[in-house]
Amino acid sequence: MSSAQFASAASTVEDELSAAFRGRRVLVTGHTGFKGGWLALWLKRLGAEVVGIALPPPEGPSFYELVGVGEFVDDRIGDIRSEAEFARSLGDADADLVIHMAAQSLVRPSYESPVDTYLTNVVGTAVVLDAARKMPSLRAAIVVTSDKCYENREWIWGYRESDPMGGHDPYSASKGCAELVTSSYRRSFFSDPEGPQLASVRAGNVFGGGDWATDRLVPDIMKAMIAGAPVNIRNPASIRPWQHVLEPLAGYLLLAARLLSDGAPWAEGWNFGPDPGGVVDVGTLAEKARRAWGEGASELLLGNSKGPKEANILRLDSTKAQTLLGWSPLLTIDEAVRMTVGWYRTYAEGREDMRAFSERQIETYSKMLRDESVPQSVAS
Repeated sequence: MSSAQFASAASTVEDELSAAFRGRRVLVTGHTGFKGGWLALWLKRLGAEVVGIALPPPEGPSFYELVGVGEFVDDRIGDIRSEAEFARSLGDADADLVIHMAAQSLVRPSYESPVDTYLTNVVGTAVVLDAARKMPSLRAAIVVTSDKCYENREWIWGYRESDPMGGHDPYSASKGCAELVTSSYRRSFFSDPEGPQLASVRAGNVFGGGDWATDRLVPDIMKAMIAGAPVNIRNPASIRPWQHVLEPLAGYLLLAARLLSDGAPWAEGWNFGPDPGGVVDVGTLAEKARRAWGEGASELLLGNSKGPKEANILRLDSTKAQTLLGWSPLLTIDEAVRMTVGWYRTYAEGREDMRAFSERQIETYSKMLRDESVPQSVAS
C-alpha cells in the first residue's frame, strides 16, 4: 500500500499506526530495557506479534518486571555482542520489521567499561543487522542510536541529520560508530529500492515511568523521592533536550509504518527531539520533578560533578521529521514530568497494576495522536 493510499485509509497518525502494525511480526532487541519495554507494550496494543531478544533485566525493579513484558512477547534472552549467541537466541525467528534498541546506554559507565560499550553498541549493531538482512520476510529495520552520536561542538544550535558523527566519550563515540555501521549496511546490503529498507533514529534525553538506571537524572530523582532521601544533582547548568519516552517512540513507529508501506524514500537517519520548550538545564528539570511530586518531595542538592566529562550543551533539530513525516512532540515538558511522576507515585503507593496504568498512559497519548492529521505532503 502506498503512502497516498495510507492517507486516504487512515486520516490520523494513530490510525496509520494501527493499520501498519496489526498482525505484523516485529523483532525488538532490548525489550528488557526501559525504552524497549514501552515499545513492546505499544506494539502489543497495536496488534503486532513481538519477539524480544535482550540480556536479562538488572536486579531490582524494572519496567520489564512490573509490567510483565515477558508475558506478552516471545521472550528470548540473548547477547548481541556474540554473533553465535545472538543466532542461537534468534533461532528460526522471522520478522517483517526489526527495531534494534539493545545498547549500553549511559555515558558514565562507558568510562568504566569502554571495550564492553564498543562491543555492545558497535559490534552488536553489526550482529543484529547481519541477522536481519537474512530474514526471508524482512521489509524494514530501524537502528536506535542517540542524540550523542553527533560531534558535539557545544554550540547553541540543534544538530541536524547532515552533521558529522563523533563523540568525546566512549558512549557517544560508540553511537557515532553505530550510525556509520548502519550507513554502511544500508549502502551494502539494503540498497535495493524493492528490497528491505534500513533507517536510523536519534532521540533526546528520554524519561518516563519505569526507568531505574543508575546515574540518570530522572530515575535518580524518583528513587530519592520514593526513599524520602535527598538527591544530588550533578551539573545543574548542563542543557539537554528532554522528552517523555512516548514522544520518540511515536516517531519510530511512524517512520516504521512509512518504511513498510513506501520503503526507500524513508531509509535515512532521523532526529526526534523535543520542541525548544523541552530544552532546559538539569537544575530546571530537577525542580520541575520536585514540584510535581508535591508533599514529601526530597531536597535537591545542587553541585558540580567530579565525574568524567559530559557535554554541557546538546540540542537536536527535528525539522526533517516534522516536515516530511508529520511527526511533532505533543507533550509540554511539564506534562511529560507530571506523567512520569504519576507513574512512579502509583508504583510507590501500590495503587494499581502497573501494566494497566502504563497502557492507560499510552491510550492517553494515542488520543492526542488521533488529532494529528497525516500531512498533505504524504497524501499527495
